[in-house]
Amino acid sequence: MDAVVRDGEWKTTHRTDHAVAGTYRAREMWRKLAYAAWRCGDPGVQFDDITNDWHTSPNSGRINASNPCSEYLFLDDTACNLASINLMKFLDPKGGFDVELFRQAVRTMILAMEILVDASSYPTPSIAQNSHDFRPLGLGYANLGSLLMHYGLAYDSDAGRTLAGAISAVLSGEGYHMSSEIAKRMAPFAGFEKNRAPMLRVMGKHARAAEQIPVNDPRLTPIITAAVDRWHDTVKAGELWGYRNAQISVIAPTGTIGLLMGCDTLGLEPELSLVKTKNLVGGGVLRMVNRTVPDGLTALGYTPEETRDITAYVERTGTIEGAPGLDAEDLPVFDCALAPVGGTRTIAPMGHLKMLGAVQPFLSGGASKTINLPNDATVEDIEKIYLEAWRYGIKSVALYRDGCKASQPFETGQGKTVVGDPRTPARERLPDQRKALTHHFQVGGHDGYVTVGLYPDGRPGEIFFRVTKEGSTVNGLMDSLGISMSMALQHGVPLRDLVRKLAHLRFEPAGATNNPKIRFAKSIPDYVARWLAYEFLTEADRQAIGLEAVSDGGNGHGAPAPAPATKAPPPSQTVKFETKPLDAFEPAAPGGVSEDSPSCHVCGGIMVRSGTCYACTVCGATSGCS
Repeated sequence: MDAVVRDGEWKTTHRTDHAVAGTYRAREMWRKLAYAAWRCGDPGVQFDDITNDWHTSPNSGRINASNPCSEYLFLDDTACNLASINLMKFLDPKGGFDVELFRQAVRTMILAMEILVDASSYPTPSIAQNSHDFRPLGLGYANLGSLLMHYGLAYDSDAGRTLAGAISAVLSGEGYHMSSEIAKRMAPFAGFEKNRAPMLRVMGKHARAAEQIPVNDPRLTPIITAAVDRWHDTVKAGELWGYRNAQISVIAPTGTIGLLMGCDTLGLEPELSLVKTKNLVGGGVLRMVNRTVPDGLTALGYTPEETRDITAYVERTGTIEGAPGLDAEDLPVFDCALAPVGGTRTIAPMGHLKMLGAVQPFLSGGASKTINLPNDATVEDIEKIYLEAWRYGIKSVALYRDGCKASQPFETGQGKTVVGDPRTPARERLPDQRKALTHHFQVGGHDGYVTVGLYPDGRPGEIFFRVTKEGSTVNGLMDSLGISMSMALQHGVPLRDLVRKLAHLRFEPAGATNNPKIRFAKSIPDYVARWLAYEFLTEADRQAIGLEAVSDGGNGHGAPAPAPATKAPPPSQTVKFETKPLDAFEPAAPGGVSEDSPSCHVCGGIMVRSGTCYACTVCGATSGCS
């Protein structure tokens, strides 16, 4: 980072022998890193100097990396028990934050998590040993964004950052104090004495940071006072008894558990959108409306009637911009990470970064926090964010430019601005005048027709069925199948996938066909699927889905490919067979099937002896008798 600031050089080194691998201009590498993050949101960055300056156990080894979400930064081969507290559960009857109740919850959680260190299992012996020796914990919180809105404070405001910093300071201060009380009873963690001096130094840094929390809203004074007082006690307790845990706190993403806890906002994040849609892994969406808007309006002084009208407007339109009776000066309280449908307001990227900087001095690890950027953000914007994060003393930071990935878990519901979103496939309609291919088939004596409408490039785009001499039920089912296949093809489902699902379905009517390539069909959909495969799929595709290749190939439109040049047959050879004695033939097994029973030349079933011939019990074909 120093080299970036002064436009100096940076040397890369081999991981094996640490020899210099190459020398580059630091700013050129910085630009490539920022461009990659602009393009796809990765990589996030971790600042090695800041991380190790807050390291409580440096005499046991340095911190080299983090978990993927970058909230747990500690020694190699260690594990962290994570837990999160829903901040909105600590509101008193008057709507204020109950600091004492929160402190008691922290104490209970730290004790429970400390017990879990010994009750847990670990993936490797080294991780188990180090986890028992250092006993790192990761207590955090969720729903901060809702708490800020409840207080009528903007996420990107000095008072909002004060509230977040003070609560984080109370959490870590109380957590380390509880850890010290446990150490008094159970002894400090095994690596404490070796790291006593550096750990107490870090505890002092936390305490001094708490003293510097600005008082900019009188409602927050009790929280700040509790944080400062507790940190003074915690430092003294550590000097007397040590600490049971090398680490206490992180702020995890809380994505899944946040939903289970009923949180509107997750971890350190603000509200993504007042009305948002979550895309579910198994398919489908879940529409969620923020429930804290009425609290924020009440805190800002709006009447119950005004609050009801504004809330109804949000639920109806997805945005609070333009709501009846809302003062424009109050809009920042309801700003979210993404612009709403029909709106333009969002939290500025530096607002996200400043919030991360406000809580970092009170966390043992880091915070899984995304710096949200609009789609039109530039590479230079990303360079500035990463540089300012380092200057703020943040350990690690990641960002996300809206729409830079093909898929994202949450949306505002207004539709994506980038092309190729797999959740909203576009329908490719056929032209009004299109070519088509009609095929007549017979399955088990039943006549039918299948018509395939083609795109200009010859791809199938629609399918129609007509089964003659059948009742309305069969025709209705075939019509439904044709509509489903047509819609699937027009929305990008590969024909190969449709064929794989439909081929070999077995039900009546079934039987022999009039197609030499498909001698027997288990059902009409089975026949049609395999016919489509021979007409429109390549030989490799047919083999991939288990259909044998046809000998004459195909050009994708039903016309046979040019016949390959044939070679002259080799000279005939005389093959002499030994005569098989009569007693070598085994008697027929029960049911007329013997070991040498042939397969049916029509359907492939095993035939049974019928006199001197063989008959198929599946389709009724015979081998013919002489």
